[in-house]
Parts: sequence; C-alpha cells; structure tokens
Amino acid sequence: MRMDNESTVSEFILLGLPIRAEDQAVYSALILTMYLTTVLGNLLIILLIRLDSHLHTPMYFFLSHLAFTDISFSSVTVPKMLVNMLTHSQSISYTGCVSQVYFFIVFASIDSFLLTSMAYDRYVAICYPLHYTLIMNMTVCVLLVVISWTLSSANALVQTLLLARLSHFRNNTIPHYFCDLSTLLKLSSSDTTINDLIILILGNAVITVPFICILVSYGYIGLTILKTPSIKGICKALSTCGSHLCVVSLYYGAIIGLYFVPSSKNASEKNVIVAIMYTVVTPMLNPFIYSLRNRDMKGALRSILSRMK
Repeated sequence: MRMDNESTVSEFILLGLPIRAEDQAVYSALILTMYLTTVLGNLLIILLIRLDSHLHTPMYFFLSHLAFTDISFSSVTVPKMLVNMLTHSQSISYTGCVSQVYFFIVFASIDSFLLTSMAYDRYVAICYPLHYTLIMNMTVCVLLVVISWTLSSANALVQTLLLARLSHFRNNTIPHYFCDLSTLLKLSSSDTTINDLIILILGNAVITVPFICILVSYGYIGLTILKTPSIKGICKALSTCGSHLCVVSLYYGAIIGLYFVPSSKNASEKNVIVAIMYTVVTPMLNPFIYSLRNRDMKGALRSILSRMK
C-alpha cells in the first residue's frame, strides 16, 4: 500500500472468500460454472423474448431488462474474483475499486426498481384486467425503465462521489471478495457521517420503498384473488405471479439476511456468504425460475428449438 501524508491508497487488497488455499481451484471451477450459467441463461431469456412475438408484452419487456441487469450485476464482481483466485493475486486498484462500487450500486438499485415495476404490472393485470392495455402501454413501460436507470445512476453517483472524497484509510485490506461500500467506510479514518446519512436515506429510497410498493401491490392482488369465485381464475392469477414472487423472495431475502439479521462474531464471513447469494446464486436461478415455472417461456423455447430442426 502506498501511503502519503494524507494516508491515501493506490490499491486495496481483497481477502476473497473464506476458504482454504487448497480448495481455491474447486471453488473457482464452481463459481465459473455458476457465472457462465448466469450469463447464458439470462441471454437465452433475452433471445426468447426478442424472437417470440407472443412474449412482446409488458411483463416480458421488464423481464428482458431484469435478465440484462442480472448479467451485468454478476459481471461487476465475479470476473475480478475469479481472476484473483486463479492468479493468486488479491489486489485491486483504487480506481477499479471505486468503479466497482459505482456499478454494483447501479445494478443492485435497478434490480429493485425492475422488480417493483413487474409487481405493478401484475397488479394492473389482475386488479384492472379490462384497462390493462390502456394503463400498461409501451410508453409507460419505457418510462418506468428510464426512471429506474436514472434514479439508480443518480444514487450510485452520489454514493461514489462521497466515497471518493474520503482520503484517510486505516489500512487497505478489505475482508471481502469485492469492494463493498460499507466495508470501505469502516476502513476509513475520515469523518463518514455524511456518507452514513446518505446511505440511510438513499438506501430506503431504492430498497425499502420499492419493497413496500411490492408488498402493497401483492396485498391488493391477494384481495382481488380472494374475491374471485372461480378456482380456475385463482390458479391462473397465482401462476402469473409465482415466478416473480420467487425472484422477489430470493432478492430481498438476501438483503434482509445481510442488513437486518444481527451480526455474529463471524460477521465478515456471513456478509461474504450472503453476498455470494445475491451476486452469484440469485442471478443464476432467475432464468430457471422463469423458464421452469412459466408456460409461455417454455412454449417459446420449444418453438425456437423446433425451427432449428
């Protein structure tokens, strides 16, 4: 670590996963397989939605953007982690670390907003089916995606600029496999009061508020389903929401486990394990959830495969 009179750093040391050195190769192969599955699975979803006209609906429009976001989200951290594991190098430049923080916040925030947009889409489809095409037109869908990107980018920019103003660090060792914002703030000996306040405010804006909106949407959906006398209608409504609910549970379950479950003595190891869940495991599972639980996606896949024969 290069230190000057202001205790600035030119690079950070990522300690990586809490595993033994002799197990590095096995875990590298496993994580590489999961990452490739994430990329290929989400690319398949984007391709199917692009090629099948039956999937040109608001729900699948949001799903294609979610798939792209999942690929990008994993790509922010996993390739660097794999390179460090395979080359036995733990360093990351200061610029690379700040860039990683920025893009991590961007795609994590977009995930949250897209899941909220998808919940709103299901709310309109089930609660106001006769007005669905009028309310959820393409202009509204594009606007929701643009707003998601704008708010997420603004959030990440503010957080990153506030991080970049910190020049004093106690040391440059990060007990994680990527540059986690909260961990970096703990390493800083500068005053982080403003950073902590902004994280609290913007964190609620991009995570808590969307989560509440999702809960409210499904609350209304639940009330509408209970008023439906037809068992067939209830099953149809539940089938259209099942995949989305699974993804929401995985995404917010990991966040709740990371930020709301009391930390133990092995807090750093817990944070790394939970981070693996929402940066590697969840993006990998999303294509399987939407493929295996969604009749339209399976039909589109069969249609594409039959054309290739």
